[in-house]
Amino acid sequence: MTLLAALLISGCSSQGKGSGEVELKLGFYSSAQSDEKMQELITKFQEKHPNIKIKTESSPYNQFFQKLDTQIAAESAPDIWLSDGVLVPKYAERGVLKDLTEWIQRDLKSEEYYGLDFNKDASGKYWGVPQGIQIAVLYYNKDMFDEAQVDYPIEDWTWDDLKAAAEKLTKDSNGKYAVDSSFDKNKISQYGLTFFSITEGWMTVLKSYGGGVLNDTLDQSIIHSPENKAALDWIVDGMQRELFPTPSDLKSFQSNMALFPSKAAAMRIGIYARTIDANNAGLNYDVSLLPMGPDGIRFSPVIANSWVINKKADGAVADAAWEWVKFWATEDEVQKEWASLGEAVPVKKSVANSEQFLNGSPANKQAFLDSFEFAGTLDVNAVWSEWVGKFNDNINRAFEGEIPVDQAMIQADQEVQKVLDEFYKK
Repeated sequence: MTLLAALLISGCSSQGKGSGEVELKLGFYSSAQSDEKMQELITKFQEKHPNIKIKTESSPYNQFFQKLDTQIAAESAPDIWLSDGVLVPKYAERGVLKDLTEWIQRDLKSEEYYGLDFNKDASGKYWGVPQGIQIAVLYYNKDMFDEAQVDYPIEDWTWDDLKAAAEKLTKDSNGKYAVDSSFDKNKISQYGLTFFSITEGWMTVLKSYGGGVLNDTLDQSIIHSPENKAALDWIVDGMQRELFPTPSDLKSFQSNMALFPSKAAAMRIGIYARTIDANNAGLNYDVSLLPMGPDGIRFSPVIANSWVINKKADGAVADAAWEWVKFWATEDEVQKEWASLGEAVPVKKSVANSEQFLNGSPANKQAFLDSFEFAGTLDVNAVWSEWVGKFNDNINRAFEGEIPVDQAMIQADQEVQKVLDEFYKK
């Protein structure tokens, strides 16, 4: 309650400096891979806008967002910051962000961009402009497929087709595949599919089976449904047969993301950023569209990491913040330079469809772009982090075989709805 009240009175500290000079406080979560490029782009922006002086505030992901909440409460948040796409509704619904609708409609052509509408709320207001897009596809290790003599994934695969392939690719420490009668599922050396998290796992399956977690207005749980039951049964079956690792299996690895690049899994559901680890590991791999559900539904989760502007920024400071957003969104050279890092699909279609993006590994980068046809968000709302935690607490117990799927669904439904009610019924 204290944080909510504080968020509602957030503010900004930068001011016009007189004589046409403006100081703009810009925040972003940093990484060793991207910091140098960000600084280069800031320098280029200031060369084009000598009246705007940018003061940066950055730190690693977790620390950045922890500090941001404190800054918002203390009315010292940046004038503009880079938000994880799943957190944009958190700030928007708490009244922290500036409504960008008029500026976007005036200066940007929506048909030229991927993901612009993923920051639009139910009333049609825009709260951010994507900096880069993460969208999921199916990754597969071609060497492992060749060794097991399994055909590579094709675009009309269903989830059952994937599981049949996973059975042929899951191997024990004796070199026996899961289709062999002497296969020992207690001695797995290679999984058919690695699978975890809402982003790179269960939400894709739920949605493609016709289910999901929240309703269209994102304030009611729809967890307890026949469609979700079928999807979760499919997942649990794969885990019980050790074709996919369980959450506890994943704990034996350095990280949940390590299995595919370390060749402990032949396939994975992965966002675009995962190409970096796969390329660095020197894998012989490619990507394909995610499989379809039993009724032909396909779903690819998307996260639009975005620039957002502090609601309290006004006058020359707000104008300067929007100039930064336009610089990032409209200039091909900026998009190309950021795309060279390989950590996100470019927002501007002209760059994303250029040879500069499509060349290189994996060979079928077009799959990322084709996936926008059936892309959707992760039911993100103001309490996304909270309800995901409640869902995971219950559904992971079903994944581990501790409780039946039906029981996990009932408990998750009740606990997720309680989170929603506590925020939306105040």
